[in-house]
Amino acid sequence: MTPESVGRTSSKLVLGKHSGRHAFVNKLGELGYKLGDNALEDAFNRFKALSDRKKEIYDDDIIALVDDEVIRRNESIKVVSLQVRAGSEGPQVADLVLDIDGTPQKTTTEGNGPVDATFTAIRQLVPHEEAVLDLYQVHAVTKGTDAQAEVTVKLSQGESTVIGQGADVDVLVASCRAYVHALNMLLTKTDKEAIGPNP
Repeated sequence: MTPESVGRTSSKLVLGKHSGRHAFVNKLGELGYKLGDNALEDAFNRFKALSDRKKEIYDDDIIALVDDEVIRRNESIKVVSLQVRAGSEGPQVADLVLDIDGTPQKTTTEGNGPVDATFTAIRQLVPHEEAVLDLYQVHAVTKGTDAQAEVTVKLSQGESTVIGQGADVDVLVASCRAYVHALNMLLTKTDKEAIGPNP
């Protein structure tokens, strides 16, 4: 039975662990993406890592993965690694490494829960005391306990408001990526506002 025989133009269940680069590029084309060589290499590597962690990969997984990669291409602050220790006994601890303008920076912080510990670590590495976290929202991209989480974070500072997003199978990594995405945008926006309009 083909997808077309039941009125669908394509299968939602697309690629798996053993899919190669050619199949991945074809799927990207079906989804409307055309990536340059570097972006394609990064997206393919993330796809292979995702396929090692998920049994079934859907179109929405690919879309979230590629969109998440593309929005980070020119960010000055990037997530390198995150390890979190959490549980009922506490305290919750985050070990975070960020690449800040090409230099790895590391910190370990405690928080009131794993998300708070993670966001506290970001604030310690990139101080932004005046910024307010207005929204933190999580939803699953697809079904199942191994679904990617897509996280939305809204930060505001004065008149500036930005929304960042992040996706990952690990909800804490997705949260970290979303906060860092929002922070990059906020810092860029406030820098432009400080400089003022071009004469």
